[in-house]
Amino acid sequence: MYTAYEYLEQRFDLKTRALTAFLFLVQRGLSTGITIYAPSIILSTILNINTTYTTLFIGSLVVFYTVYGGTKAVSYTQMLQMSIIFCGLFAAGIMVVHLLPADIGFVKAINIAGKMGRANAIDFTFDPNNQYTVWTGLLGGFFLQLSYFGTDQSQVGRYLSGASVSQSRLGLLMNGLVKIPMQFLILLIGVLVFTFYQYNKPPIFFNSFELNKLENSKYNPELNKIKADYDVAFKEKQLEVNKMNIALDKDDKSLIDQQRKALQQADEKEKSIRKQATDLMVKNDEHANTKDNNYIFLSFVTQYLPQGLIGLLIAIIFLASMGSTASALNSLASTTVIDIYKRLIKKDASDHEYLQASRLATVFWGVICIVMALYASKIGNLLEAVNILGSYIYGTILGVFLVAFYVRHVNGRAVFFAALATELVIIIIGKLDLVAYLWLNVIGCLLVVLLSVIIQSIMKKTGIAGGEK
Repeated sequence: MYTAYEYLEQRFDLKTRALTAFLFLVQRGLSTGITIYAPSIILSTILNINTTYTTLFIGSLVVFYTVYGGTKAVSYTQMLQMSIIFCGLFAAGIMVVHLLPADIGFVKAINIAGKMGRANAIDFTFDPNNQYTVWTGLLGGFFLQLSYFGTDQSQVGRYLSGASVSQSRLGLLMNGLVKIPMQFLILLIGVLVFTFYQYNKPPIFFNSFELNKLENSKYNPELNKIKADYDVAFKEKQLEVNKMNIALDKDDKSLIDQQRKALQQADEKEKSIRKQATDLMVKNDEHANTKDNNYIFLSFVTQYLPQGLIGLLIAIIFLASMGSTASALNSLASTTVIDIYKRLIKKDASDHEYLQASRLATVFWGVICIVMALYASKIGNLLEAVNILGSYIYGTILGVFLVAFYVRHVNGRAVFFAALATELVIIIIGKLDLVAYLWLNVIGCLLVVLLSVIIQSIMKKTGIAGGEK
């Protein structure tokens, strides 16, 4: 067995296998484009050129070594990447704390970020429209991760290529043990960088390429006026931050609450001035990229860290993004050839023909991902965007597998139509923004199971044949 979806043909039928594989291909093909965009931001900042050119370069590079290296190249590069990533993240965290003012330690930095609403790690309110609550994370996140680690070919392919069952189990276990602390560390560093910029004036816009375009335009005088207002607003906010620092030292709750409100007002004033700058960018160039969220950490790294550490952290972002991209391209090619090409197009080709088809599939998906990466510049938070894309499809795929494993009386035709209906419902719910995106995973999974049972029952009562292979 080479892919996760081969089992579905054994349990159900070919059309269910093909549908599930197709859903995976759509989701993974789109989200992989976002991971190509991440390292292109780095090159764009360093070389001060448009991300279009850096995206094309990075995408072509990853496609090349995935085509000619295959699974072995992907696995080997990722083993090297993980240790470097952790070392770099720890170093970055230590440096952020070191660069804070002498009287601001790690704990106080977290407290200040928390008072400004940036460290709300635990929220027990049950609001289905809030994507950052404990319940959304535990339930929606659980279904998302269960589908990702259990049904996504980019992950399952690693287990299937393991030397033994025990090695595959160890790999699955390590995925969970490593991913959670790594995500926490990344978010923690983000909180610390936020606090750092409360004491050190950030640029009015973090994307230096777009800012340079505006500075060299006829609107530069207007930009200078906005920058002057921004300088004044930052100094005012800095005073409020210092007052909050004093309130925290005194542990005066009423004073802390008072300063929290003052600090939030100062922060909103600063944001409104930054908004004037982005509006001016659009006035200068209607196609300007006005989202700079993904440039914040990179701007901090290049401006404040030692040269050697800058190189290490930039290498980390390259490694993480390109490793994920290569792994995804490999899984996309495997699924395309084994689940689609081999079963629906050419069943009796030689191994050499399948190898060539795999390479062509890698190139095809590489092009799709690069096109998606070019669009990714319009997206805000890249990490969130990947999870949103996954939530539209992962629940449906997980539901199909749960029916396959645990609802033995349901056959292929029932689960096939249940999956189609569920995906349509999920798209409608998502587009109408009825619930936080993580809940789509729960709804999708449970709806597939429920509809499969109902459709199977109706087919049985009406005497409609179903599940033929």
